[in-house]
Amino acid sequence: MTLKAYKLLTALILSVSLYAQHTVTGIVTFSKTGTPIADVSVYDKTSGLLTTTNSSGEFAFETSKETLILVFFSSEYEIKEVEVVTKDAQTLKVVLEDLTTELSEVIINARNKRVFELKRLNDVEETAIYAGKKTEVVLVDQSMANLASNNARQIYSQVAGLNIFQNDDAGLQLNVGGRGLDPNRTANFNTRQNGYDISADVLGYPESYYTPAAEGLQEIQVIRGAASLQYGTQFGGLINFKIKSPNPNKSLELITRNTLGSFGLYTNFTSLSGTKNKWSYYSYFNYKKGDGFRPNSEFESKNIFAHIGYQFNKKSSLEGEVTYLNYLAQQGGGLTDDMFRDDPFQSNRERNWFEVDWLLYNLKFAHEFSTTTNFTFNFFGLNASRKALGFRTNRVNQIDPGNERDLIVGDFNNFGFETRLLSKYKIKEKDATFLIGGKLYKADNYQKQGPGSADEGPDFNFAEEDFPNYPDQSEFDLPNFNVAIFGENIFYISDAFSVTPGFRFEYIKTQSDGFFRRINTDGAGNVILNEAVEDNRNFERSFVLLGVGLSYKPSKSVELYGNISQNYRSVTFSDINIINPAFSINPNITDERGFTADMGLRGNYKRLVSYDLGVFGLFYNDRIGFVQKGLSDGRVTSERGNVGDAVMYGIESLFDFNLKKIMGLNNDFQLNYFVNASVIKSEYTVSEQSGIEGNKVEFVPDLNLKTGLRGGYKNVLGSIQYTYLGRQFTDATNSTQASLSGVIGEIPAYDILDVSLSYTYKNFKLEAGINNMLDNSYFTRRATGYPGPGIIPSAPRNWYTTLQIKL
Repeated sequence: MTLKAYKLLTALILSVSLYAQHTVTGIVTFSKTGTPIADVSVYDKTSGLLTTTNSSGEFAFETSKETLILVFFSSEYEIKEVEVVTKDAQTLKVVLEDLTTELSEVIINARNKRVFELKRLNDVEETAIYAGKKTEVVLVDQSMANLASNNARQIYSQVAGLNIFQNDDAGLQLNVGGRGLDPNRTANFNTRQNGYDISADVLGYPESYYTPAAEGLQEIQVIRGAASLQYGTQFGGLINFKIKSPNPNKSLELITRNTLGSFGLYTNFTSLSGTKNKWSYYSYFNYKKGDGFRPNSEFESKNIFAHIGYQFNKKSSLEGEVTYLNYLAQQGGGLTDDMFRDDPFQSNRERNWFEVDWLLYNLKFAHEFSTTTNFTFNFFGLNASRKALGFRTNRVNQIDPGNERDLIVGDFNNFGFETRLLSKYKIKEKDATFLIGGKLYKADNYQKQGPGSADEGPDFNFAEEDFPNYPDQSEFDLPNFNVAIFGENIFYISDAFSVTPGFRFEYIKTQSDGFFRRINTDGAGNVILNEAVEDNRNFERSFVLLGVGLSYKPSKSVELYGNISQNYRSVTFSDINIINPAFSINPNITDERGFTADMGLRGNYKRLVSYDLGVFGLFYNDRIGFVQKGLSDGRVTSERGNVGDAVMYGIESLFDFNLKKIMGLNNDFQLNYFVNASVIKSEYTVSEQSGIEGNKVEFVPDLNLKTGLRGGYKNVLGSIQYTYLGRQFTDATNSTQASLSGVIGEIPAYDILDVSLSYTYKNFKLEAGINNMLDNSYFTRRATGYPGPGIIPSAPRNWYTTLQIKL
């Protein structure tokens, strides 16, 4: 964006009339213990929700009203009303009593249910700044989605513009992209759990093989590209999974959920939670097993999470978390276009397997130096591996001959810490908030590719003695080191208008130390050359990313926001070092750079409609992708490298209508209708590759639509959701003719209809649903490697039912 455009944008916002507003702050505590209460909703009795309390029980909001009747609501406490004269308001101290009244299940259900299922983050949350950014928060525990199988299409139904790969029926991996970003293993987002990294390697291999169990999530925070300054340089932004908090009012709470579904699906989710004096805990075990909707697609998964916290006093706390995931999945392989047309659910791969072993840990210390200054420190780490075994060829219709298999093993060992200090202060009677933080990250990873056994089962041991002349062999150590310093500052020019500039300094050192084996044979298949070729690389760089966000709030229910931030994505050596029969790598491949910009209007009109209407631009330099290249012998091959510069721009919108209030229904009813629509255009603007300029960018459907109706009567709730995505290209050449490997070609437009129901009675809850009710045959993915290569079909019509017991 040019300096002239910056000045024009600032002038337009400054020219809007500013309203005099009052700031109201306070803290909410529990009467019996005096401990602060988090997630208490603070309502204005006439206009609706104003804010919620943070983890320290604090809240703050601005209003132009002189007098308010505030309602403090939490499902575990008695509701309290407080009348406030805003111009004279000091820091409010609100004490909530224990919920001792026996309530019917209907009333409890009504108390717990929010009007809208999506919310936005406040300007400041603990030690993070979100002012002027496009933020979307999925309230998972309020969702009607199929949580047992982590159905991302339903869970993220109200997050605008997301493109989701749907290729398994258990949600073992999350594959989310958007705005032209490849959804594969959510690699273009910085993925975190409770604020710390969970991907394999943030720099060298930013893929997420672990996804938290949706049944254990409280919310999912999505911050778009402007998150690059605080959380990392990815173009997509941040996805942060916030796991449920310990129950503050019980020493032991047990929730167990058992699910049965199509294709032999069985899952169990059991959680334990509670608080005793200064100690608190939350843990769960999640088990999944099924046959899969294709032959050769069985799976078994075990996931354990444990959180324990200690509250030293009102100002200091210490939390520790451990996560373990292990799953083994048989993979039916990919299909060609002809195979998909003949039978989309066939499989000619019986010996392909995939195993993930994931151990995450985190230690967090939080301290409040004063009512205006907070500090957090996270120490986190990962010890993990992923193993892929199977028969791969660029002709995926070839029958497996039963010879040795290709085995790829990756070991990921990394640790780091991130520290943040946030302080609120005044500049000539105007509020301001300052954030400074730093991150250190060190990884020592290992990757090996070679011959696997000729057996049928999941034997993940290398068989080099049996097959010494296997052609695809490599072995690399992949150490990475990263230091980052970041900062942002909210300047409140007036009570309604704020400007938030920020920066991020990055030092990155990525190394690759290893070899690949070069083997040549004569016409009779005899080996005439077998040598190890060393390939050692050392790539060191440092740079600064800049950004700014603008926010104008004429009232609590309306906000005009805008931001622009630079982005950067380093090329991954681990991708380069893999030998793949489906494509080749351009030896000159290098990092990607660019920036993202958002501008929009969002708010809540009289609790009748929640809305977010915005425009965006994503400007990509040296974008990495696939092109088709002709060889001298007449063959055409796929090559992965820097295709050129690209731009993606469009409109993203979400409207959620509270039909209950619009139609004047009583409190026994709930009824909402939402429309989530994105219209996106894309183009390669510059490229040294022939035939690329003017083409569309990959993974960009022109129309991305999700719409649905949800509601119910008393304890019976239901939802119906319709999803439509327009056609997409998978390579920069915009090939419509599919390749023999099935990797390159079009992803046709598709649509899906999902239906779900739930019934609650006392401590029991019964859920059921039908996914893909119209039984459409479609696919969302052409995999370049495992679980393909080739077309990976999506699930046909399937059902599930869940019984939950809460004690």
